[in-house]
Amino acid sequence: MRVDIFIQSEGSVKTAQIKIRPYRAEDNDILSDIWLRASRLVHGFLPDQHLVAQQALVASIYLPEGDTYVAVQSSKPVGFIGLRGAYVGGLFVDPASQRKGTGRRLLARAFEARAFLTLGVYALNDQAQRFYKSIGFEEVGRSGTDEQGMPFEVITLRCEREAARL
Repeated sequence: MRVDIFIQSEGSVKTAQIKIRPYRAEDNDILSDIWLRASRLVHGFLPDQHLVAQQALVASIYLPEGDTYVAVQSSKPVGFIGLRGAYVGGLFVDPASQRKGTGRRLLARAFEARAFLTLGVYALNDQAQRFYKSIGFEEVGRSGTDEQGMPFEVITLRCEREAARL
């Protein structure tokens, strides 16, 4: 699937051609690097050694075993979404490519075959909360700890395909 995204930039319109395609094994290194750089940016409250350990799991399990789609621009991966059924295990965009519609395109791809999506977001990650809520995700639950049992509150969000503003 090819999606043309039009970005307004100081009075001019430029086109960024984003292709969404399934994950390939050769994407692993660059996507796990995108994951780490983006995580350091928005998950600064997590210890760096925890993020590095999680990166190894992303590379060895989550990317290859999930239903993963990759956003590619100029033949280079710039982001990905990892799904397990209707659950978004992760959506990460290269920090240099954020705020250009890539995350929305990845979610649109995920909604193509799903009536709804759910996900968890750290309560301390205001940027992600604003992003998901702008699309139409609503809070449906909270947990006082994350999946690893660390004391960081996680908000569960859900969005029906018909309500998604993409």
